[in-house]
Amino acid sequence: MTLNRLGRALVTTLLLTSALAGCGGGSGDDTDRIRVVYQRYGTGIQLDQHLQQVKKTFEQDNPGTEIELVPVVAPENEYLSKVQLMLRSPRTAPDVLYEDSYNVNADVAAGYLHPLDDQLHGWPEWNQFVETTKQAGRAVDGRIYGVPMGTDTRGLWFNKRLFTEAGLPTDWQPKTWAEVLDTARTIKEKHPDVIALDVPAGKPVGEAAAMQTMEMLLYGTPTADLYNEQSERWVAPSAGFTDALRFVREVFREGLGPTPAQVADPQYSKSTKEELTRDGKIAIRLDGSWLPGNWIPGGMVEWPDWVEVMGMAPMPTQHGQPPGKVSLSGGWVLSISAHSQNKHGAFAFLTKALDREGSLAYAIAASQLPVRRDVAGDPKLAERNPSTAFWAGLLDITRYRPTLVEYPKVSEEIQVAMDRVVNGADPEQAGREWAVRVRQVVGPDRVEEG
Repeated sequence: MTLNRLGRALVTTLLLTSALAGCGGGSGDDTDRIRVVYQRYGTGIQLDQHLQQVKKTFEQDNPGTEIELVPVVAPENEYLSKVQLMLRSPRTAPDVLYEDSYNVNADVAAGYLHPLDDQLHGWPEWNQFVETTKQAGRAVDGRIYGVPMGTDTRGLWFNKRLFTEAGLPTDWQPKTWAEVLDTARTIKEKHPDVIALDVPAGKPVGEAAAMQTMEMLLYGTPTADLYNEQSERWVAPSAGFTDALRFVREVFREGLGPTPAQVADPQYSKSTKEELTRDGKIAIRLDGSWLPGNWIPGGMVEWPDWVEVMGMAPMPTQHGQPPGKVSLSGGWVLSISAHSQNKHGAFAFLTKALDREGSLAYAIAASQLPVRRDVAGDPKLAERNPSTAFWAGLLDITRYRPTLVEYPKVSEEIQVAMDRVVNGADPEQAGREWAVRVRQVVGPDRVEEG
């Protein structure tokens, strides 16, 4: 196998430090094949396009090496479940996988991921990654199991044309939850056929319902905790969690959000929501910094006017209490399977995908906030996406999800509680039942009331 200079250096280092024999057979007996598994669903076309380009370049630079791309067409929860099934067996495990950072600890505990510290130590470009973003791939054992592809923040997008027609200011910056709801009510009164306030909800969006809606609300309450780092306990029941469910109830009981049928329809979150946004049928979205990636040339729903039409505002805290605004950040990483027989080749592909050129290309295409210092200052980012500065400005106050092994199961219970309220359940009852299930998931000795 012929490798470019970076590939040769990586292979030399890894051959000296890795015992590849007996590591399993994720790539079969052909060690010149690198199998890459990732999600291709809805708005995730930018990832597919990026990996296709990396495959082309990598194979040109390394004659005799074959990159097998294996896209999994499924919503996030289904994608994670399918990949975990693949990871269980050396026969089906990929070499490289696209991994949500919140799932890293669970997969490490299951023995699915390969630690990257030795390889990263020999990769000079690792020093260009912002220190805080490196934590996305760090497990509780202190080792790195994934290299971040990008990060993000969350807040409110709003349609300035609809606001003008409703007599609302186009420099809208709400200070409380009540102001957000009152603005949505005004929109609904003026435009009854418009979704006044879209919040991610329902089983098809999976983790987005938990993180992007419920936790964005929870962290804006005086309780402001899902997990207490000091006591090392999960907070359930929680007054803040119940208040978040009450906010959700108001959105759906008053018809301010999408209908329950839309919430349950995978197509709504996959593409319909972007088409409705472009067509002026959604006034406010509680969503993320990455949305312009869906609208720029080459995006799923190209929309040249989005820069003029869409405004941005931080999500306020419940009563306007300090710090006054809320954001959550996440991100996905590229990891290597513990069963991969071709870890040196897998790492060479991973670093090619996330070198400066690759990281810049992906950040622009997917509207990701850059995780590398040498990418963050590139003027091409602002040229393609003028909203980058606003969303990057929220990194100062952003929060992160608990990265503990139990979190994926706790998140599933958050999604269940929210889904019940969307479909008419009482928030107080749903909150109590959620707390019971959390105790069952993490154990009664690891829970406290909040």
